[in-house]
Amino acid sequence: MSELDLICTGCGIGIQTEEKDRPGYAPLNSVVEREYPVCQRCYRIKHYSDVAPVTLDNENFRKILSDIAKRPALVVKVVDLFDFAGSWVKEIKQYVGKNPIVLVANKADLLPRSTNWDKVETWLRHEVAKQGVEVSSIILISAKKRLGIEEVKTAIEAKGKDKDVYVVGTANVGKSTLINGLMNLFGEENGGELTTSRYPGTTLSTIRMDLPTGRSIIDTPGIMTTHRLTDLVSAKSLRIITPETYIDPKTYQLNDRQTLFLGGLCRFDYLEGPKQGFTIYAANQLEVHRTKLENADNLYEKHLGTLLTPPLEQDSDLLRKLYTHSFTLKSGHPQDIVISGLGWITLRGRDGAQVKIHAPKGVDVHLRRALI
Repeated sequence: MSELDLICTGCGIGIQTEEKDRPGYAPLNSVVEREYPVCQRCYRIKHYSDVAPVTLDNENFRKILSDIAKRPALVVKVVDLFDFAGSWVKEIKQYVGKNPIVLVANKADLLPRSTNWDKVETWLRHEVAKQGVEVSSIILISAKKRLGIEEVKTAIEAKGKDKDVYVVGTANVGKSTLINGLMNLFGEENGGELTTSRYPGTTLSTIRMDLPTGRSIIDTPGIMTTHRLTDLVSAKSLRIITPETYIDPKTYQLNDRQTLFLGGLCRFDYLEGPKQGFTIYAANQLEVHRTKLENADNLYEKHLGTLLTPPLEQDSDLLRKLYTHSFTLKSGHPQDIVISGLGWITLRGRDGAQVKIHAPKGVDVHLRRALI
C-alpha cells in the first residue's frame, strides 16, 4: 500500500504498511477501511503514552510555514505562557507576511491562582512589541482544560470569515489540543481527533480540518527547537520538569554565598548582596535543594542522579555538564531569570547584587521583566 493512499488523522503523515521503523507505519489490517486511520505511533501515544522518536525535518516544516505568506489567511500563533521566549517563533513575520495574527497564550492554567491576568496581558503586549510584531488580539487560554477557547473561536469567526486559519508555533505548545477544542465548539468533533501529548514533535505534517464556514483550520507541525530543556531531556525526565497543574511558587530567603539546585539541571548561586527572597516558578514535582556555596560543587559531584534529579540514567551526558551565566541585579521592577523549558527565578534585588545560573550547554538563560 502506498504512503499516498491514506493519511494519519492524528499526526498528518502518510501511512505506510511496510517499514516499521519509518514514520507513518501501521499494520495493514488496522487501517484498511477505517474512517479515521491512525499510524501505530499515534495509536501508542493515545492509548499507552508511549512515544517512539522520529527524525524530523525542520526545513520542510519551515517551508510549510513560509507558504502561508503567499495566500490570504488568518494566523493563530500559539505560545507557551510558561516559556514565552522559548516558544516564540522568531521568523514569524516572514512566515505569515501581511496576514493578521491572533496571539494565543496557552497553559495559563499553570500560573499561580493569585495571578493578575490583566498584568499578564500587558506583559505579553510588551514582549510582543519588543519582537517587532503586531497582533490583532491576545487571548489567554488553557487548551488542556478548554478555558478561553470560546474567545479564540469568536476571533476566528470575526477575522477569518473568508480565510483559511493556520495554527502555528513551536513544538509542544498545545496547537493540536487547541484545535481539538475548537472543532468541538464548531460542532465538528469526531473520531478524527488530532493526536496530542507532552512530547515535542507529535504532529508530523499539516492536517486540514473543515470549518462550517466552508474554509479550513490547518494544524501545522511545530518548529523543533534545541534551546529548551524540554527539548533535551528523556521522556521520563520530561514528566518531572513539565508542570501539570497550578505552580506553587517556592520562596527562599537567602544570604549571600548560598546555592539552590533545581534538580540537577540548574544551579543558582547568590554570590553577593543583602539577605533577600528569591522565588522559584517550576513544576511542583521538581525538587529544590539549598546548600552553602562552598559545599555546592561537592554536593553536585556526589549526588547528581540520586538526590539531584533529573537528569536520570537515560538522559544524555551533555546534561551533566553545567555552563555559567552571570547577572548583576538592579533596583526597580522585579526581574526573572528564565531557564528555558524549566521555569524561572524572580529576583527583587538591590543594585549590585551578584548571581550566577549554571545550566546545560545550549539551554537559553536570560533576564526579563518579571511576569508575575
